[in-house]
Amino acid sequence: MKVTVIGVAGGTGSGKSTLVKRLQEAFEGDDVATLCHDYYYKAHPELTYEERTKLNYDHPQAFDTEMLVEHIKALKNNVPIEHPVYSFVEHDRMPETVCVKPSKVIIVDGILIFENKELRDLMDIKVYVDTDADIRLARRILRDVCERGRTMQSVITQYTSTVKPMHDEFVEPSKKYADVIIPEGGFNSVAVTMLIQSIRSLIERNK
Repeated sequence: MKVTVIGVAGGTGSGKSTLVKRLQEAFEGDDVATLCHDYYYKAHPELTYEERTKLNYDHPQAFDTEMLVEHIKALKNNVPIEHPVYSFVEHDRMPETVCVKPSKVIIVDGILIFENKELRDLMDIKVYVDTDADIRLARRILRDVCERGRTMQSVITQYTSTVKPMHDEFVEPSKKYADVIIPEGGFNSVAVTMLIQSIRSLIERNK
């Protein structure tokens, strides 16, 4: 079975998750597996909760990208994997894992998935979601306060101290590796429709 790997990158709050949902719906009949780079944040059992909250989670070294690469290779070789589970409330990896079975289509998403060459080279098509910084910040505040138990002040402090600097240093420059750039991500219906058509053609060629 020839596997098609789709990479979806972009800054925090850019609309990656919405785009991924649109792609999952479009290719449901083709058997889809989704791997989020966030699953692969490194575990830090040696640190206290307070120490973990101060880590830079937007630097490439915050992720166990080597494990993600090995998992994608395994799925492409028709081998099931167990991906880690990360808690944004505890800021740590959980003891449980999630089984993912091999699929015709693998969607990989994350802010830094284009930064790593070995990971990039596993992708058949690379999509970058490009959204205005003010919109991304507003979405991040809403998400982290409502879903992750954060205070607004802590979100803003993290954004100014690590999120924005790391975006400027690593995320934005990785846009040059994209095959397709979509403004507003999953909210851009015209672009999403065109992307789905292109991916369908790619899947047909990979059969």
